[in-house]
Amino acid sequence: MKAICVTRERKLEVRDVTFPEAPPPPGHVFIDIDSATITHGDKFFLTRPLPGGNALSSGGQDVYGANASGKVTAIGEGVPIRFLGKQVAIYKSLARSAGSIGVWSERAQLPYSTCLILPDEVRVRDYCGSFANILTVYAFLAEIRATGHKGVIVTAGTSATGLIAASLTQRFGVNAIFLVRSGKARERLIQHGVDHVLVTTEPQFDDKLSRLAAELEATAVFDGVGGELLTRTIPNLSVNSTIYVYGFLGSSHPASFSTMLLVGKNVTIRRFSNLESQTVIDPAQLTAATRAIEEFVHDPLFATNVGKEFQFDEIHDALSYETVPGRRAILVP
Repeated sequence: MKAICVTRERKLEVRDVTFPEAPPPPGHVFIDIDSATITHGDKFFLTRPLPGGNALSSGGQDVYGANASGKVTAIGEGVPIRFLGKQVAIYKSLARSAGSIGVWSERAQLPYSTCLILPDEVRVRDYCGSFANILTVYAFLAEIRATGHKGVIVTAGTSATGLIAASLTQRFGVNAIFLVRSGKARERLIQHGVDHVLVTTEPQFDDKLSRLAAELEATAVFDGVGGELLTRTIPNLSVNSTIYVYGFLGSSHPASFSTMLLVGKNVTIRRFSNLESQTVIDPAQLTAATRAIEEFVHDPLFATNVGKEFQFDEIHDALSYETVPGRRAILVP
């Protein structure tokens, strides 16, 4: 089969790779891949591999990628029968396995725990980049509730993660303040039921953020941007706030702040990774989270924002694809 593989030099190339014969190993499934998405992380880790190996290329034959969707065609021993024949969203990084092959490939062999069953009525391609984002927000909200935070400041705006956060904070009754860069983005979130949306370019932004953060007890910051936005946000946080950094879209500009703010307000800055969360680490919690997400994954706000589709041999064009923020390059076998 055709697959996009990563070389020792961290380059990508299309190869013919051998796919195993049936049946899949215990705990694994065969999946016919419909489509795979390219994320900022996919590009980032090509030049900055993780210490100890990269989950995006773990498994057999160096097939790259972490997010995709397709249809389960066979199941191994121990896999619940409900997965057979179902269309699924895939987040490969959820489980490392020597038997993993895929997902930037025509077919994949993966642990079934990396799959989210999708409703029969949705278009599977619309969810090729969704599972990781949904689980990130779900795991984050579970963590802040467990640690006593009552509200959150979301810097992701109307990005894919931001829209998912808009849905889940309402679903779970979490006080939320969303930061956006334009009036158009503000109106979009308001149309989706978000009550508190602040435009960062407005003259009264700092005063409004400081007041709302105190009023809503929003002491958790869900930050996927960093840079200048974090610089503006930190002085307006309440005492005992924690900034959870999960992304780095604004990392080309450094964040700047006085350490007096950290001391005086007891502000904590820490990394957040869904793979390090209790939701993912604990198998029982991951199963419960996946089953819960299956119940509401049909929410239109969870769909992947498809930009342009590329064939495997167009991988280098796909990597350089840039368009309206939030739209994804999609790889199609």
